[in-house]
Amino acid sequence: MTQRVSVEDVERVAELAHLELSADETPGMVHDLNAILDYVAELNELDTSGVTPLSQVSELEGASGASSLREDRLRTSLERAAVMSQAPETDGVFFKVPKVIERQ
Repeated sequence: MTQRVSVEDVERVAELAHLELSADETPGMVHDLNAILDYVAELNELDTSGVTPLSQVSELEGASGASSLREDRLRTSLERAAVMSQAPETDGVFFKVPKVIERQ
């Protein structure tokens, strides 16, 4: 397995994602991420020159196709008052959520 992701990389990504990894979890995460990247590198070696690119998996034959998607039609929405009464914090029009961007 090629070492592409370092402990420092994992710690930085965990910090950006607001995840707290223990000292025991970090080496396993390094291993798992490197294994994923190795697998992607292996997939990149496959000859796909005769394969037509897809924009949606539902384009695959036998994948239930468009019939598995619901009909796109206009429906009535939930009443704002009913939804807002279930929210932990609201101003009556919008949901209020804690700020998460201000982290250094």
